[in-house]
Amino acid sequence: MSASPFDHPFLSGLLGDEEVSALFSAQADIEAMISFEIALASAEAEAGVIPEEAGRAIGDALADFVPDMDVIRAGTANDGVVIPSLVATLRKAVGETYGSKVHFGATSQDVIDTSLALRLKKFSALIGARLDRVIALIEDLDARDGSVETMGHTRMQAAIPVPASRKIASWRDPLTRHREKLSDVTAEVAILTFGGAAGTLEKIGDKGAEVTRLLATRLDLRAVDRPRHSERDGVAAFGSYLSLITGSLGKIGQDIALMAQNEVAEVKLAAGGGSSAMPHKVNPVGAETLVALARFNATLVAGLHQSLVHENERSGAAWTLEWVLLPQMAVATGAALRTAAALIPAVSFNRP
Repeated sequence: MSASPFDHPFLSGLLGDEEVSALFSAQADIEAMISFEIALASAEAEAGVIPEEAGRAIGDALADFVPDMDVIRAGTANDGVVIPSLVATLRKAVGETYGSKVHFGATSQDVIDTSLALRLKKFSALIGARLDRVIALIEDLDARDGSVETMGHTRMQAAIPVPASRKIASWRDPLTRHREKLSDVTAEVAILTFGGAAGTLEKIGDKGAEVTRLLATRLDLRAVDRPRHSERDGVAAFGSYLSLITGSLGKIGQDIALMAQNEVAEVKLAAGGGSSAMPHKVNPVGAETLVALARFNATLVAGLHQSLVHENERSGAAWTLEWVLLPQMAVATGAALRTAAALIPAVSFNRP
């Protein structure tokens, strides 16, 4: 049983997305955090911050390391973040000789935010491919049914006849614009976070810039002038972008649901949901799901913008809010794109 519909035993069939959820799983998060620690040790060894032997020992010991999740869970409940307990287990795995060199010069937020960046980069590639797919399916629909005359509606009232292409363009073009902006939006979250306790890399001293460059190269992330521990505009903008995608898909779903009404009958759905009481019905389940997910993300984006308000150099409260909201928004976006890719081929415009 789950309180979340995205991994619920049966609601996930409607609203879930296993591929996206996997990127926000505990396993993916831990793996990304350990990859940070391995890369950090390697970069610091190359820069002469820690002995070369320490870098090799940490890489070897942690390559296949799997922590005890019960220990990690208890530690997180106590510390408010996962890193103190995780680093303790990593140091134990490395051993007494070089264990103290694990996580050297870093702080919890460096590891957690960089883990998120690594996973958002993968997520971005995934939704880019899905956007391409949905746009292509809409173009196929336009090529097949674009010349069909249908009624234009303004303010829910019949206006004048328009070609189906007019409606279809209002579905496709926003998604095309979103696709064009994906790279820029991703660039603001696919960044290395590395600043130490208060963003000054005080333990590393004059080697800070070199280690940052080497670490960013190893993780294939962009290095920025200073860590953005309390500057969350990139994350908030990414969440807003996700809401724009689901909102545009929600508009498609709303149009299809209205046009598929029996008394309107401007489109026909090749498949739909059944009714327990009225066997004759073909409910526009996919279209309704797009509307629900659009409204869900539109609601959550306001909360994500609250996470912009950090106190001084780091906020436990605002930062935690991101952990609660952003993964749900990502899964909702993945589910919406998946649903749209199944719905669009099932739509046909009825010829008069």
